[in-house]
Amino acid sequence: MPSNREPRPAADRISRILNPDYPLCRDDVVWILEYIKKKVADEAPELLSLSQPRLLRNFQCFAEASMILIKQRGGCGHEADRLRNCLLEAVDGLHPAPD
Repeated sequence: MPSNREPRPAADRISRILNPDYPLCRDDVVWILEYIKKKVADEAPELLSLSQPRLLRNFQCFAEASMILIKQRGGCGHEADRLRNCLLEAVDGLHPAPD
C-alpha cells in the first residue's frame, strides 16, 4: 500500500460516518474532527493540492461542525443531516475516495 494512502480502517470509518444511512453519534463526530485536525497538524500532502477557496470551505465546515457538537446535549439529534454535511465538506480532499 502506498504511504500517502490512508489505512483502510480509517477510510472505511470515514465512508461509514459520511453514509446518510449510518446513525451518526457523538464519538464518530469527535473522531472525524480529530482526523481532520491531525491531517492539518501533520501538514498532510493532500492539503497542498487543495485550492485556497477549498481550504477555506473545509475550515468553515470544520468550525461549524465543531460548534454544532458543542451546542448539542447528548446524541446528534435533529441536526444530524446538517452535521453530516459539514463533516463531508470539512473532510473533502483529505481522504481517499471510496473504492
